[in-house]
Amino acid sequence: MTVTQSGYIAIVGRPNVGKSTLLNSILGQKISITSPKPQTTRWQILGIKTKDHTQFVYIDTPGLHREEKRAMNRYMNRIARAMMVDTDVILFMIDATRWNNEDEWAVESLKETATPIILVINKIDLLEDKAAILPLIDKLKNKLNFAAIVPLSALKKTNVNELEKVITRFLPEGPLLFPEDQLTDKPIRFQLAEIIREKLIQATEEELPYATTVEIEQVEEKNKITDVSAVIWVERPGQKIIVIGKGGAKLKKIGTAARKEMEKLLQTKVFLRLWVKVKEHWTDDERALKGLGYE
Repeated sequence: MTVTQSGYIAIVGRPNVGKSTLLNSILGQKISITSPKPQTTRWQILGIKTKDHTQFVYIDTPGLHREEKRAMNRYMNRIARAMMVDTDVILFMIDATRWNNEDEWAVESLKETATPIILVINKIDLLEDKAAILPLIDKLKNKLNFAAIVPLSALKKTNVNELEKVITRFLPEGPLLFPEDQLTDKPIRFQLAEIIREKLIQATEEELPYATTVEIEQVEEKNKITDVSAVIWVERPGQKIIVIGKGGAKLKKIGTAARKEMEKLLQTKVFLRLWVKVKEHWTDDERALKGLGYE
């Protein structure tokens, strides 16, 4: 009789250690948006992989961070902490090139859980001396009672298969939690909004703080073309000017890049309309956050 295993695996750690890159690497497809900027991930995003009678349900979480100056920061920390409570395995992810106070604080957040924790040391491809990983492991192994320690490179996909083998040891036996061919729990509207937000982050580089979000107003398919209408929300009129750019050039650049990726996702031609609107102080307004889907 074939034994089936399935379970939830939370990927946690401070911002910008590569959690979303790891999820995309494992799935072989982009589910979670990425950027060099911290706090890009704002939601819990499920990535589902079914392989050899085993179903891994990965949860990409916002980065844990100490400062909670705004409602948005408090929201992201709540999401990340909630995922530690009711999962079967926790992947605590760090950057091999840098251990800092945020990592130390994240370790403290994990000390109360009885869930098996695997320390994932990412970005080993950036180490000039590969032998440096051994003293790093020696230094970190006593920080927590880790169930296992796996060094890897999510970007280069080095040792990612080994990580999956280790996770399998801790998954409970039981039926599959999702259909075998399902890749994520997020609806198409969410995925389209995240594509636009990723292109927005890339286009604005250092000009904008994290005061933008995207809301899909309409998705309609007609005559083999998918018509998408979306609003980019900012906090101040000056930010609106930055997003639109001179003569609308920046908004056009964002729209073109987003449309191309949407067409790959949907396998249809896409007609994309973008508007930029101001909603003052939305990142520090609990009601505004809920209205924009941050719950």
